Amino acid sequence: MNDSTGKALSKVPEVTLIFWIIKVFATTLGETGGDAVSMSMGLGYLVGTELFAAAFIVAVVAQVSARRFHPMLYWVTIIATTTVGTTLADYATRSLGIGYAGGTAILFGLLLASLWIWYRTLGSIAVDTVSSPRSEVYYWVTIMFSQTLGTALGDWTADTAGLGFDGGALLFGALLMVLAGLYWWTRLSRTALFWAAFILTRPLGAVVGDLLDKPVAEGGLALSRYSASAVLVVFILVCILVFPQRPAARTH
Repeated sequence: MNDSTGKALSKVPEVTLIFWIIKVFATTLGETGGDAVSMSMGLGYLVGTELFAAAFIVAVVAQVSARRFHPMLYWVTIIATTTVGTTLADYATRSLGIGYAGGTAILFGLLLASLWIWYRTLGSIAVDTVSSPRSEVYYWVTIMFSQTLGTALGDWTADTAGLGFDGGALLFGALLMVLAGLYWWTRLSRTALFWAAFILTRPLGAVVGDLLDKPVAEGGLALSRYSASAVLVVFILVCILVFPQRPAARTH
């Protein structure tokens, strides 16, 4: 299969710097947007999860049904996974009483299981092979688990581990820099590094989102969740419109 055919079939974007920038802001939006619905609107974690889960299902169906890569649709689906991940993690760890450590462990297990089943079924978990409905379903289920895990991990780091929101942001930012170094200066699996970075961008977004909208007494900046979410939406839209994104080229 030549590159032009691979690109025509690929349904996910090429992994570039702008991809990671949008991803971080999308995960931050997931935190502020999820909190806006469950907390500011007073709907609670369960109702928030049901609403965002419905949006997630609709977005995934549209993404899988699309004949080619659409940047706007792709990022809407990413945002849907991160908002449902926020409220689902909060519901599991807080409302069900599982706790941050327990929730993180369970979600990490589900994530590993999803990756393992995907690999055993299709032979690759590389994102540039996401071109069929089956691989897309595995891709989006795995992403949903990673987004939910990231929320629980971010909360655990900031609260239970006592690093606070700014400390958590520094920690996850530093870990992402380490992964960038491993990418540039080693020959470690690009697929493994991608998923490690993808997972770590979610807790980074979670703690940054909490830093923006939590009360000052809790270490936040007490910004309006609605205003913060609106600014993040505008930034993401500008990035999508100004920086054209190409579908990932098939290399497998």
